[in-house]
Amino acid sequence: MSQASRRYHITTFGCQMNKADSERMAGILEEMGFAWSESPDDANVILYNTCTIRDNAEQKVYSYLGKQAKRKQDEPDLTIVVAGCVAQQEGEALLRRVPEVDLVMGPQHANRLRDLLEDVMQGNQMVATEPIHIMEDITKPRRDSAVTAWVNIIYGCNERCTYCVVPGVRGVEQSRMPEAIRAEMEELGRQSFKEVTLLGQNIDAYGRDLPGAKPNGQHLHTLTDLLYYVHDVPGIERIRFATSHPRYFTERLIRACYELPKLCEHFHIPFQSGDNDLLKAMSRGYTREKYLRIIDTIRRYMPDAAISADAIVGFPGETEEQFQNTLKLVEEVGFDQLNTAAYSPRPGTPAATWDNQLSEEVKSDRLQQLNHLVATKAAERSLRYTDQIEEVLVEDQNPKNPAQVMGRTRTNRLTFFDGDINELRGKLVKVKVTEVRAFSLTGDRIDTPTPEVALAH
Repeated sequence: MSQASRRYHITTFGCQMNKADSERMAGILEEMGFAWSESPDDANVILYNTCTIRDNAEQKVYSYLGKQAKRKQDEPDLTIVVAGCVAQQEGEALLRRVPEVDLVMGPQHANRLRDLLEDVMQGNQMVATEPIHIMEDITKPRRDSAVTAWVNIIYGCNERCTYCVVPGVRGVEQSRMPEAIRAEMEELGRQSFKEVTLLGQNIDAYGRDLPGAKPNGQHLHTLTDLLYYVHDVPGIERIRFATSHPRYFTERLIRACYELPKLCEHFHIPFQSGDNDLLKAMSRGYTREKYLRIIDTIRRYMPDAAISADAIVGFPGETEEQFQNTLKLVEEVGFDQLNTAAYSPRPGTPAATWDNQLSEEVKSDRLQQLNHLVATKAAERSLRYTDQIEEVLVEDQNPKNPAQVMGRTRTNRLTFFDGDINELRGKLVKVKVTEVRAFSLTGDRIDTPTPEVALAH
């Protein structure tokens, strides 16, 4: 392969973990001398980082693959890689279905991309889906943003929710060492990143698998301890974390977010269903009452904190009454944002084999009802921003209006205001909100940030 022709393209499906994995794999490809290509058709290494949470994401991957498989018949030098959760789930079956694929690799193997590709360049077709210990991360991700960055703190998941493929495709929980996480954050601070989101499939489980206390007797064994340990990293102005599990969400963690000035007042805590019998069938390990207690505790410490979550409708056996219990919970909590989905049976999960599946019509009708309620409640929640002064971290230009920049409040609400991106990118700016919508705000800038103001907290 000539140097001139070494171009790569990555298409990412699915969650933030996948986006973080894609950034790391892009970093490896660039270290190998590949240049990013905007279009897959100009690239000679094409990588699909796939998601298997829902069936439509999986079908989309196969349609993309079909097109590139055809192209490969004319361009035998083309290398096709399928990474991520579909790769882990399908393994060799994927090669049987699309024999043009060169490399199938599960999420745990993202850091090994260089070695695996070198094998492919020798003419081998490779499948890497065996469980491995994820080596400490020394890859340098190619970050998609210059302002905000993901940092993985725990891989995998030990939960066994009956609808979910994640433990099967992402493996068992493996926490990174606190020192390695802090070192990565310090490097981001030096590179002028302003905000870090700590990531884990089940982030509150952080530290349970790490060995005993440190020589000085300190325990850094929970997510809360980690937050106290990393919150003062120089240059990083804001810290977020996701995704939380209600079973492990403690008052101590909420108190840390209240006490540590860099921790943002935004919590993403999926509840999945508002009905106790369904939560039990899902093996979620908490009740509706416990979930509501968590929300009450957050609001006791931080009345204006933003709460977002995930919910599933149409789970096998869900009755109309059980669905109404989900609507009641959404009504009661008033989420700032809710990711909703109709249940979709996933291969290898218990719920997929149950015979009480609901029809697509019922699922789609319930999803519509839920989405309508979510938008109504989010619009009500947005009213609290009216005429307020919010601190916005400027990330980018508004793609629809070049005279405006956009960024997020500490509560993760997207905010637009007039300004020059070249002057404001990465700055914390005070904005007076003039217009509220269900999921975004518009305002007027009320200060001129100097470097000192921008860095003050």
